[in-house]
Amino acid sequence: MLRRLFLQTLGTSGLLGASHLQAFSSPPVPSDRTLWLAHLDKLAKPVLGNLANDTLKANMPVEGKTDDRPQYTHLEAFGRLMAGIGPWLNLSTISDPEEKKLHTTYFRLAQQALSNATNPSAKDFLNFNKGGQPLVDAAFLAHSLVRCPALWNSLSDEVKANVVKAFQSSRVIRPGFSNWLLFSGMIEAFFAKYGYEYDKMRLDYAIRQHEQWYKGDGMYGDGPNFHWDYYNSYVIQPFLVDILAVIAPMDRTYQSIHENVTKRAVRYAAIQERLIAPDGTFPIIGRSIAYRAGAFQHLANMALLGQLPEGVSPAQVRSALTAVIRKTMEHPDTFDAKGWLQIGMYGHQPALGERYISTGSLYLCAEVLLPLGLPQSHEFWSAPAADWTSRKVWGGTDIPADHAI
Repeated sequence: MLRRLFLQTLGTSGLLGASHLQAFSSPPVPSDRTLWLAHLDKLAKPVLGNLANDTLKANMPVEGKTDDRPQYTHLEAFGRLMAGIGPWLNLSTISDPEEKKLHTTYFRLAQQALSNATNPSAKDFLNFNKGGQPLVDAAFLAHSLVRCPALWNSLSDEVKANVVKAFQSSRVIRPGFSNWLLFSGMIEAFFAKYGYEYDKMRLDYAIRQHEQWYKGDGMYGDGPNFHWDYYNSYVIQPFLVDILAVIAPMDRTYQSIHENVTKRAVRYAAIQERLIAPDGTFPIIGRSIAYRAGAFQHLANMALLGQLPEGVSPAQVRSALTAVIRKTMEHPDTFDAKGWLQIGMYGHQPALGERYISTGSLYLCAEVLLPLGLPQSHEFWSAPAADWTSRKVWGGTDIPADHAI
């Protein structure tokens, strides 16, 4: 698929098959969208291919530091991958034939994967309620369906019922007094979005407690304390933004909170864009750094939603995120010989993984792919490449000073 996508770029450039093409000519660099789709394909193929075939548990390796991770890692991989590619799966019109073929393949695989993951009779029936970790990844899976109504609406009544039962079963898990409150909140937001009875208290508590944990200048604490890490992007802000997008139109009680959360989200997107260095690297700060490009889920989500800060163009965000994707994903040791992610940031670096990190955890890196949910004609993809803030400044460009909100 990667080769096909690159060849497609050659074809659309008008150079493929040209009689005057010289033997020494180099092929053109693939478009950013082509490159992103190639990475989506590489991430999704082993996870969705195996789960749709009922062989995920049999074939997925489990790299980690504790013996309990095989109980959780499969739902981690599925939920986190789906949360990242959900907006792309939701696209209804794709003009490019190669991308359309890829989309059709993965949409069908996602349907069958959801069926097996929630079917008690399947070999790959996943753990939604034993231990604490399943709450996290049930929420990521719920988030994917919030982001992809097309997939939810395509499911049979039987599969829908199984998904609902799986999510309901996760309610036995009590979330920690931290960003985990939002995992319960997202599952209830899923129920609310699709007309099921939902627990208003779980949802309300998650939202209002994070209001109490706001620290200023676009940043929340992860619980009462502030942590220098990327959890504002891994979880907190994308979950708050998307939960409130569901619930605020249904309940005017949340209108002012929604407005405040949006203002903070715009500011944090500006901060995130400035964190990306000219070469696509970013500070290695805080826990869960092995989520790689998932550190920029929030910036990707704000681009998807069309809520980027003033003065930050979609093209410069695309260019910055492309640099991040390439830096974090293209080291030859990023994947093992069978195509599964390995723990690390730049290649295979097992020491960067905490005790809760395992193979499935790593698929949170797929969240950076959220803007693939924008059509190819959108400015995010169609505008010429542009320098992001750090490239402008370190290239000598004079730009306005940054300010807090």
